[in-house]
Amino acid sequence: MCDQAHWEARYVEGDLPWDTGRPDRNLIEAIAAHNVSPCRALEIGCGSGTNSLWMADAGFDVTAFDISSVAIEHGREKAAAVERSVTFLVGDALTADIDGAAYDFAFDRGCFHSIESDKARRRFAERVAAHLSPHGLWLSLIGSRDGAPRESGPPRMSALEIAQAIEPCFEIVELTATHLDSNSEPAPEAWRCLMRKRRDW
Repeated sequence: MCDQAHWEARYVEGDLPWDTGRPDRNLIEAIAAHNVSPCRALEIGCGSGTNSLWMADAGFDVTAFDISSVAIEHGREKAAAVERSVTFLVGDALTADIDGAAYDFAFDRGCFHSIESDKARRRFAERVAAHLSPHGLWLSLIGSRDGAPRESGPPRMSALEIAQAIEPCFEIVELTATHLDSNSEPAPEAWRCLMRKRRDW
């Protein structure tokens, strides 16, 4: 899915505008708004683990993976420092071998929108669904095509592109216009998309 060397270099160099050191408010708000109880959770593209650690602190049993081994090492160090239990793994979102029972909740902050082709996006959605229990939830934070043109920042998707990519695996529970927490100004416009695995998938 991604150029691993590229992401390793960004973590080594510290070129991480998305890594604010704080759990993303969209994750916190969505879990509260939809009464998502602590459960087995999977974070896809976890970076240095800030959101995974927040979920663990809230009582979730978290497995988290990222393509960057440097990011995963940072996550493990942070978890040890605060004595939180998170299973951190190195892997690509489209090929990672995640073992164990099904997850009830999956979260990605900017991983889904990094995939360029329609075919690969559908494959990503299928892989997320395959890891979820029946009626499991997937929360994705996705750069939005709304707003003024920009030359940098996260990739951008339209609401239509999101809907087309997740069919037939998921139904949309919430699609809200928001902003991604960021060290850059202005904060990038985004979608907060909460999806439920379809009963017949």
